[in-house]
Formats: sequence, structure tokens, C-alpha cells
Amino acid sequence: MERFIVSARKYRPDSFESLIGQGNIATTLKNSILRKQLAHAYLFCGPRGVGKTSTARIFAKTINCLNPGPGMELCNSCESCVSFTEGRSYSIHELDAASNNSVEDIRQLNELVRIPPQIGKYSVYIIDEVHMLSSSAFNAFLKTLEEPPAHAIFILATTEKHKILPTILSRCQTYDFNRISVEDIVKNLTDISKKEGVTIDLEALHIIAQKADGAMRDALTIFDQAVAFCGSQITYENVISTLNVLDYDYYIRLTEHFLAGNHKDVLLIFDEILSKGFNALHFIGGLSSHFRDLLICKDNSTLPLLDLAPSIIRKYKEQSEHCSLHFLYDALNLTAACEAAYKSSGHPRLHIEITLLRLCKINSPAWVGEEQKREEKEKVTDKGKEQTTKEQKEGVTEEVKKPLTEEVSEKEKVKVEVIEEVKTQEVKEEMPEKKSDIKSAKSNGNGGLASMSIKDLLNSAGNNSGKTGPGSENRIGTDKIDPENLIKVWAKMAQSESSMPRLATTISQTAPVLSGETQILFKVKNDLQKNWIAQHCKARLVEFLRVNLNNKDISLEIEVTPDEETEEKLYMPQQKADFLKANNPEVKKIVDDLNLELK
Repeated sequence: MERFIVSARKYRPDSFESLIGQGNIATTLKNSILRKQLAHAYLFCGPRGVGKTSTARIFAKTINCLNPGPGMELCNSCESCVSFTEGRSYSIHELDAASNNSVEDIRQLNELVRIPPQIGKYSVYIIDEVHMLSSSAFNAFLKTLEEPPAHAIFILATTEKHKILPTILSRCQTYDFNRISVEDIVKNLTDISKKEGVTIDLEALHIIAQKADGAMRDALTIFDQAVAFCGSQITYENVISTLNVLDYDYYIRLTEHFLAGNHKDVLLIFDEILSKGFNALHFIGGLSSHFRDLLICKDNSTLPLLDLAPSIIRKYKEQSEHCSLHFLYDALNLTAACEAAYKSSGHPRLHIEITLLRLCKINSPAWVGEEQKREEKEKVTDKGKEQTTKEQKEGVTEEVKKPLTEEVSEKEKVKVEVIEEVKTQEVKEEMPEKKSDIKSAKSNGNGGLASMSIKDLLNSAGNNSGKTGPGSENRIGTDKIDPENLIKVWAKMAQSESSMPRLATTISQTAPVLSGETQILFKVKNDLQKNWIAQHCKARLVEFLRVNLNNKDISLEIEVTPDEETEEKLYMPQQKADFLKANNPEVKKIVDDLNLELK
């Protein structure tokens, strides 16, 4: 029985011309060989299955070829090429860093680098999955990588460039490999299928290419899987069945029912999809991609963005003509929101079914009517806002244009209203005097009260009920201070400072002391209290006392009076024992009679 070789190995590129999707890298490496500008270290990085290791082998084989062609084509007949093809070359070494990642492995490599090549000009060391090396191994490799012997060239390959130390990256020429496009994968699979004598549908090739996600090796593996299932005749239906891929036809049928508002068939199709074992989250993601593809088909300039078979593109193009942009935008919003909230939903199936029902409602007359009403409402609201803003601007303009005397008269009306609100019974008794003041102010011209500020008017309407303000000193008398009344006013002052609990507590816990006729002593416990009260509260407290005691000559003196020294606390056991004996004769007698030692 002939040994089977998988397509990924059988059709592995063996020359720069056979590389797929990496033309720029192939050209750069060929030019560096032609111009003899070879670096001592290269780093090939990119996704899996895009040809990094294959390119490294081709490059190593080419620089050691003894009879290269005019365009640096391999002769494949010299001893170097033959020995490499047969796997017995001593000039090209491959190291798997995933299984040889220790410091000892790198030290052995450093010793091996000193040996010159037996055939060819260079000893090439290909280190695959180099990101798997440990930090110590990287550090042991640094010096050799920076200054290798003249005959040594290192080619490092990795899928995770971010895991490599910056000191390694700075010593290498870096080549970033791209994902292979669907078109290139389809083209290569078509050639391979002809060589293998396999007939395969173009739609099936596109499914395989999309499933490979830009990796040629994955595409060849899926191709072998399809051949094993179908034989030499591979159809689209067999491929989607083998790969468990949801058919485009499901999405096209669903979209037709969405446009018609047929929710019953939509729910039945969704149940059929779940019964076949398809993941619900993958289904809703595929539905989003379907609406995205329909949106792309709305414009011919964006058609190249579709990586689909021509027959399927025609179906998408036909359906997109029946879908309005309004429908596609709303559908994308609904599916994207459903996909985002899927994992947090307590009932995932119901969550998706509700989204499908809402998709059916987009083109229904009720939904359209609601959308139109909402849009009209938004327009009316925006128009109203613009009109309000315009009226406000016009109002401000008119206000600016008013004469100064008219503006002043309006302000005076406001002042009088404020005065009427703050008046109390005591103020009403003094109104004759205040009215005379206002009349005298009116006689000054400029619209009457224009020469008086609102602060003056408020002060003129003040009273002696405990409210203080500028000018209140003129209304305070020189009554003699009664000690009993002082205590009452002092308690009242503590209540008035309830917004500052600590100050109110200090006032309530401290009895005022009358020193002389008008000086009041306020005793506090420490300098910190004294300084803070003097800086922030003293003026307010003095004003309160003057108003409520009706004496404008009152002064407040803050004194520090520390607490009396407390008796010494007992900490040691002997101190406690002595205290018990001294204060309890019975205890002392028992201790003495029994000759005890109390500790």
C-alpha cells in the first residue's frame, strides 16, 4: 500500500515562485541574495499556516545552492540542494524552540554555531516557535545572535511576536507575513484539485477558503477532509455538511420572511437550525454578516469586499435590491445588540427569538408608522428648541435695546418685592422711618431707587430678631448684661450653630463667664480650638451676642483652660494590688493574716 502524504506536506512551496500570498517578502529576500546583502538574523512572524517556515527553508536552500539560475532559481541538482531535499544536509539546521527551550539547549546551539558548513557557504539555523524560549535562554542567545560567525545565519519564526524580548527584535530583520486571501486560497486549491483528479464546486472552494481563515495549511487540511468524505466529486452541500457550516440559503430565506413580516416561518427555520446542532450564537453572528454583505451589495463600488463565489454574489445582489437601507441599518443594530447581550441572557433561545420577531416587524406598517411618528416628533422637538433659542436671543436683544431708565425701574420693582417678603412685624412698626428713607432716595433722581443698591434696601428692612448684617450695629443698644439672660442666649447660640456640630457641642458644654460689664470669656480646652474659633467663628459669635443681648460693646475673649489632671491610671499588676489593699481593709486583713503575696 502506497504511503499517503497529506496535501499540506505534498504541496508545500519549494521555491520563491510557489509561495502563495507573500510576493513582497519573496521579492525582498531574492533581491538581498542577488545583491549579496544578507543579514545575520531574520525574524519571520505572522499567523499560522501562511508559509513562515517554508519561506525560511527556501531561503536557506537558495543561499547554499551551488548552481543558482539567473533569477536565483534553485538548480535542485547540486549536492547542497539534493542533501537538503533528502533531509541529510549538515548546513541547514532546524530547531523546535517549543521542545528545546532551556538554557542548556541554547548553549549547545552556541557551540554548534562555531562549526563551519561542510557544503555551501552558510550554516543556516531555523528556530521555529522562537517565542517559546525562556527568558534565560533568550539572554544566553543574545550575544551569539548579535555577533555570530561569518558563516552563520539565524532565521527565527514565530506566531506571537509580542512575546519576544525587544533585545532580540532589535538584532533581527523582521518580516511580517499576511493572511492569505480567499481568492489566492481558492486559486491554489483549484490547481491542487486538478492535480489530484478531484472535481469540486466553486462554492465549496469558497467555503473551505473562508473556514481556513487565511491559513493555507488549514485549507489543505479541510480539502483532504472533504476528499475523504466525498471522494473525487465534491459538492457544496457535502462540504457544508462535513464542516458543519450553516448554508447561505438559510439566511437568504430568513431575510425574505423578515421583509414579508412572516414571523411563523422565521421561528420554524430557527428551530430547524438548532435541531441540526448549530450554535445559536454563531447563527446570530452569521446573520449579522449576512446583513453586512447585503449592505455592501447596495453599491457596485463595494462589491469587491465580498469574498464569496460569483453565484452567491448574484443571489446577494438580487436580494439587496429588495432591502431598503432603513431595513438593513435597523437589522444590523438589532443583531449586533442581540449578539452582545447573548451571554448575559438567562434564556438565550428566547433572547434570539425576540430579536427575530423584531426583525419581522421592521417592514410592517405599524413599525414604519411608529418610526415616521418618532422621526416627525424629533423634528418637531428640534424645531421647537430652535424656536425657543431664537425667541430667547430676540428677548435678550430687546432687553438690551430698552432705555436705561426703564431697565432700572424694572430692577426697582424686584427690589421692592424682595423687601416685602423679608419684612417682619417689627419691621412694619418701623415703616414710617424706612418709607421716609425710600422717599429721600427717590428724590435723588434716575428713576427713584436707582441710586440705592439691593443690599442697602435689605439692610433697611432688617430687624433685631437675631439676624445680623452690615449696618445692624446702628440698631443695637447698650443694655446691661444679665448673667441669667447670658446663659439663655449662650444656649440659643449653640443651637444656631447646629450646622457645625463640633462647635455647637463646645459652646453647649462651656459656661460663659462675664468679666467686667461687656467682656465675655469663652473657655476652651486647647490652643487648636482657640485658634480655629478665633479665625473662623469669633466674629459671627460676637455679632450674635451683641444682637441678642442688645449691647454693641460686647467683646468675646477666648481662653485656654486645660482639664484638671486626672488621677494616675493603674497599669501594672502591683499597682492594682496596692490600690485594692489601700481601699479595702478587708482585703488587706486577709492578705496579712494568711501571709499572702497579692500581685
